[in-house]
Amino acid sequence: MPEPSPGVAAAIEGELSLLDPLVRASTELLAQVLHPEYREIDAIGRCWNRDTITALLIADDAPRPGPLTASRIHGVELADGLVHLTFETESKGLRSHRSSLWRLTGRSWLLYFHQATPFVAGPSDGE
Repeated sequence: MPEPSPGVAAAIEGELSLLDPLVRASTELLAQVLHPEYREIDAIGRCWNRDTITALLIADDAPRPGPLTASRIHGVELADGLVHLTFETESKGLRSHRSSLWRLTGRSWLLYFHQATPFVAGPSDGE
């Protein structure tokens, strides 16, 4: 399998950093990864922006999903400075298909858009 492009590698690194509970609980660290125009559609259809998702994640009573693992990460550079990632996550037996767009902003790759959809493994998942 060929090495990913530098943009895809940076997006994967950024995405994996967001699975770290320390990053998810830090305003400063989230600001280093989330684009100022960040948008998210969560697993139940709610829409979030950078400020609202940061406030949710750092709140003392924030939901803590437990360890998140990522698998089947695939990335493609759609255009200069734009990477699309798809992958799966699992936490406490709950699985989600995920899709994200990463934009090169200045010299940093930042998460611009994210969506998660829960799923139950079936024949189409190769299992």
